[in-house]
Amino acid sequence: MTDTKDHTPAGAGSPEGRVFRPSSSAETAEAVELAFDYRGDVTLELKSGETLTGYVFNRDHAAADPWIEVLSAADSDSRRIAYRDILSIGFTGVDTANGKSWETWVSKKQSDRLAEAARVEADARTRGHL
Repeated sequence: MTDTKDHTPAGAGSPEGRVFRPSSSAETAEAVELAFDYRGDVTLELKSGETLTGYVFNRDHAAADPWIEVLSAADSDSRRIAYRDILSIGFTGVDTANGKSWETWVSKKQSDRLAEAARVEADARTRGHL
């Protein structure tokens, strides 16, 4: 499979910005799995010449004719596309989870909890309960 982006440490962990041009059904299946796990929009170039941008939300690689389902960014309709019709998959949308980790999430939740506790305490003091 041809990946048209230079790989740099900044892009580690996410295919964001890359374009894959599979040359076999196995490579297409691999690229579709990456697209399915991706938390942003992808752009599909189809053999018909059509380009479709959207979010890959379903796929069946075990079907007799493997397919993916894409929620179109243009009109919010879903489309089922056969693997055999895909020329390339570009990871064009922002990966909403790239660079975020469990520790970052825990830290934010702790901060939110402390802020809520301070708000509740201030409210209780205003009412004369403390």
